[in-house]
Amino acid sequence: MRAMTNPPPEDAAPITPLPPVPLMPAGTEKAEASRDAEFSAEAEGSQSAAAKSLCANCGAELLGPHCYVCGQPVKGMVRHLSSILADAADTILNIDSRIFRTIVPLYLRPGFLTNEYFDGRRVRYVTPFRLYFFFSILAFFLMQFAIGDVDLGVKADAVDAIGKAMSVEDLAKQRDVALAALQKARSTSPDLAGKGFEKATRKIQKQADKRLEYLEKVEQAKTNGTPVPPDPESDNFNLKVAGKTWDSKSNPVHLGGPKFFDDKANQLLVHTQDNLAKLGKDPKPLIVGAIGTLPQTLFVLMPVFALMLKIFYIFKRRLYMEHMIVALHSHAFIFQSLFLIVLVAMAKEWAMGTTGAAMWLATPLNWMLFAMGWWVPIYLLIMQKRVYRQGWTMTLVKYAMIGFGYTILIGFCAAAAFLVSLATV
Repeated sequence: MRAMTNPPPEDAAPITPLPPVPLMPAGTEKAEASRDAEFSAEAEGSQSAAAKSLCANCGAELLGPHCYVCGQPVKGMVRHLSSILADAADTILNIDSRIFRTIVPLYLRPGFLTNEYFDGRRVRYVTPFRLYFFFSILAFFLMQFAIGDVDLGVKADAVDAIGKAMSVEDLAKQRDVALAALQKARSTSPDLAGKGFEKATRKIQKQADKRLEYLEKVEQAKTNGTPVPPDPESDNFNLKVAGKTWDSKSNPVHLGGPKFFDDKANQLLVHTQDNLAKLGKDPKPLIVGAIGTLPQTLFVLMPVFALMLKIFYIFKRRLYMEHMIVALHSHAFIFQSLFLIVLVAMAKEWAMGTTGAAMWLATPLNWMLFAMGWWVPIYLLIMQKRVYRQGWTMTLVKYAMIGFGYTILIGFCAAAAFLVSLATV
């Protein structure tokens, strides 16, 4: 069957032909060819310039700050010191505008930064390790600066002389000298009045009463013909070795190994004896040394804390590094809280030492310290609840067990670090 075709309608409009393409003006082809030649020359020049940037190690073409073949960086150590220090500060701290978006939720929103990190929103905040490193340095330096009682004009030698008195008459004389020096300091410096003055007075009187009690025991022993009790203020190190008092020369320690270990052990004991003698006179250097070990102690214990979280939340099937992020944010908050607490405590001491209108600040600052101290355990509890999303009963039980075990571990390690500093500082 022949296909039927419909004829076009009679009233259809005729198709308008396209306009003719205008001819290029004379000389245009030459201009285009000239521009093409210039572009080719620039491309060849850029390629030749790029070809000159080769890796000094493997010879591959460099396309960035690192070689994509061997990984060697373009920048080495042979450059200006300022550039190296800037790179080091950026690598370690990386403190920029993100710190202001990080410190407020770190202190006021428990678990927020950790959940943000787990949800993939990481670039807008400071990384957990740098955050911990930043606040540990701040807290460490501020605590070092704040250590030490207010100098009330009572020298350590005056208090030490009370402890060295060998008779009741000498004791009374040394006590009166120390109290007179304290009164003189109070009269010349009105800012030293108040609780600081009362604290120093009680310290002198307590030392005198303690020495008087020992002197009475000595007199009683002489009357009864019994051995005189050991002097508690003596600088002797009363360590028993083979039933006798240790002495580095007459009765040294013998470990039973090479002589080198025996010499080293006796050297450490001599150092410990010297530090114990200094501890009663001026404990500040040893206290500074003990506090100086706190950041290192917590840094070493952080993986242990993450492991405890891993064990207690084993059924959550989280990776160990997730628990490590929780540990980093928790310890960063602890150091941030220590920094703020010490700062407020310093402001309170300043307000209490003044005699002007600023004394009223002592009461609200005291309440602020109370609230900040309780905020630390409350924050850590809420953070644990929000991150691991368990009920309050299980969260409280695990929080108590983890906190109790970790506190004991910190105390043990801090005591060990103090003993090490006592023998080495």
